[in-house]
Amino acid sequence: MELGLKGRKAIVCASSRGLGRACARSLAREGVEVVVNGRDAAALEKTAAELRAETGAGITPVVADLDVQAERDRLVAACPDADILVNNNAGPPPGSFQDWGHAEWLAALESNLLAPVLLIRALLPGMRERRFGRIVNITSAMVKAPLSPMGLSTAARSGLTAVCKALSKEVASDNVTINNLLPERLDTERQVQMAELVSNFRGISYEEARAEQAQSIAAGRLGRPEELGDACAYLCSEQAGYISGQNLQLDGGSYPGLI
Repeated sequence: MELGLKGRKAIVCASSRGLGRACARSLAREGVEVVVNGRDAAALEKTAAELRAETGAGITPVVADLDVQAERDRLVAACPDADILVNNNAGPPPGSFQDWGHAEWLAALESNLLAPVLLIRALLPGMRERRFGRIVNITSAMVKAPLSPMGLSTAARSGLTAVCKALSKEVASDNVTINNLLPERLDTERQVQMAELVSNFRGISYEEARAEQAQSIAAGRLGRPEELGDACAYLCSEQAGYISGQNLQLDGGSYPGLI
């Protein structure tokens, strides 16, 4: 399917690896000029070079810590007329409610609520004026199916979901859409880290922990990052202009609810 994205411009946050990289790759394959972002300059340059070689698209690396306003400003300045914004950022670690103090809650809100909201605020006026905008937030399955150890992530990302739902109704008439991708058990470094935590905590092997991850998904496997990347590209397409304010779960059919 031709997605009508050739020549569009995108900022994809936290895209030197993992799900952000997958989104950048899928958009670049559609002819989008992509600004990729990360905090590790060497890793980011490597990703940019690989994506250029694979897709032939224009790929601009911008080193920036999304939790710092001045660095977010630098990211926006690299592509102030972005047609597409993919919000992504590292999630807070799992833990226990009693261990989370004021500092831990503020850090979670800074990374997973305020950073994406303020990037949207910076780019939204231009999108509305040009009458084309696609905003995709990578959140988490925990938004709809919370688990206590992931409380920091759930709280921050649920707040982002609420803000964007309200905003999506305001900007829809300007051909600007805002949607969320809710991954669960996508095979990235974070799942490796989670398996290592489970292995150490429960005294089982790493291989057993990885097998349990796959068994927890209805599809019986972990998701592939490129599956999320391609879903992101579709939500950014011309064809998806009538889809907004939605939460698309990428969980191998695991969510037990109706809505």
